[in-house]
Amino acid sequence: MMISKLQKTTRSVGAMRHMHRSGAEGLPASAQHAAAERPAPEETVTASFGRFISGLKARHLTPTVLRRSKRMMLDSLGVGLLGSTTHVFQLALRHCQEMYAPDDISSVYGRSGTKLSPTLAAFVNGVAVHSMDFDDTWHPATHPSGAVLPALLAVSDMMPQNRKPSGLDLLLAFNVGIEVQGRLMRFSNGASNIPKKFHPPSVVGPMGGAAACANLLSLDPSQCSHALAIAASLAGAPMANAATQSKPLHIGNASRLGMEAALLASRGLEASPLILDSVPGVAGFNAFYEDYMPLPLYLAQDEGHSFLIEDQDIAFKRFPAHLGMHWVVDAAASVHKLIVGVDSGTVSASQVKDILLRVPRSKYINRPFPECEHQARHSFQFNACSALLDGEVTVQSFTAGAITRPELAALLSLVRVEHPEDNPANFDLMYGEVQVTLDGGDVLRGRCDTFYGHWRNPLTNESLRKKFRSNAGAVLPREKVEGLIETVEALDELPDCTPLLLKLQ
Repeated sequence: MMISKLQKTTRSVGAMRHMHRSGAEGLPASAQHAAAERPAPEETVTASFGRFISGLKARHLTPTVLRRSKRMMLDSLGVGLLGSTTHVFQLALRHCQEMYAPDDISSVYGRSGTKLSPTLAAFVNGVAVHSMDFDDTWHPATHPSGAVLPALLAVSDMMPQNRKPSGLDLLLAFNVGIEVQGRLMRFSNGASNIPKKFHPPSVVGPMGGAAACANLLSLDPSQCSHALAIAASLAGAPMANAATQSKPLHIGNASRLGMEAALLASRGLEASPLILDSVPGVAGFNAFYEDYMPLPLYLAQDEGHSFLIEDQDIAFKRFPAHLGMHWVVDAAASVHKLIVGVDSGTVSASQVKDILLRVPRSKYINRPFPECEHQARHSFQFNACSALLDGEVTVQSFTAGAITRPELAALLSLVRVEHPEDNPANFDLMYGEVQVTLDGGDVLRGRCDTFYGHWRNPLTNESLRKKFRSNAGAVLPREKVEGLIETVEALDELPDCTPLLLKLQ
């Protein structure tokens, strides 16, 4: 069983640490003195990350970090619970149940009585989180929470009942995983832009998942470094699979493979000690980034650590689509209000002569006539026209009936797209403009520079709770939904994470 294996791993790690101490103590005094006098080798970037992952403590978590990371957890759980109703999730769950031997250890989101092996649970729950593209987005561009939280919950499930992590343990490990992803992406200027080659969560996600699980498992610095190096060998997914049923697998794999990397490192598997360093002629993590310039990640033991999440908040989506869609939706919704006035209602395609979108140049989200929900979630044109028709975009906007509406098709045929030079493909700098020419000749314009939910204009706690209640309520009874909100918001006071695990089923 996995539980007994983990117990053995934990004991072996403890024994290894004792061996290192006793070995040094057994040296002759002269040898000990010589070792102390010998200059330490220059620290590598990889080793500094290992020490950071192992050395970060709960006391380093500031009130801002705790507050923001709990909001991230609540949102991730909500979109994961709603995602457990999707076809993509059902396919992934059925595959895991039918192709692998039963191993009833870790819980599955929204499925009371359904359990899988820890790695498979991390996988399907990660798929659920990204199955509707409703999960959080950071800058530089990635989806940080889905790669980390499902893995941590699966690891928590596999731990013996008398050794379950506390809520603060979970928060600490979660923030380690988020911080590592952010630091890695800041080693490249190109990572700030909307991606073209690979989906960022498939690259930094496994690294963050590995770091988080390594911290939760109390691995030593060397093992933490090896966990990152192992995860790097499991990373990557091409952008060609964006807007398909396979895109959610990127988050599921990031969670699963990051967790596996940490578990393999805990058993003694080793990998490159220079995976994060820039070594001429031998590509490590810099294989993913052409302008990769790594820096060590130091942790001052006597001082507080400055977390990226303190300076760079998270974007929470109000509807399930690619983050870039939120700019054009808000711009188009403002034009909708100009057309219908104070009355609620829809816009008729017969009223419109021309629609012009001014958006960043990004091929995979420029889809004039999407044919399925996944394409629609990645289409400037679809989201702008949906908001122009209805005044908003919601979960229901991506149902088959909504996508195939004749009125929507008529509007889509009127759309033109421009890419102004001052509108870069960057979530921190872009804007969305919608210009509508009516049949009578009037020209109406809407522009959005910062949508509600962006890190510059974050959702209020009440708005975030409303989103969570709507998402989680699709799967769980009201008392469990409210219980989850209370549990997550007081997670740092929870001595044992079991109540959180139980409420997710």
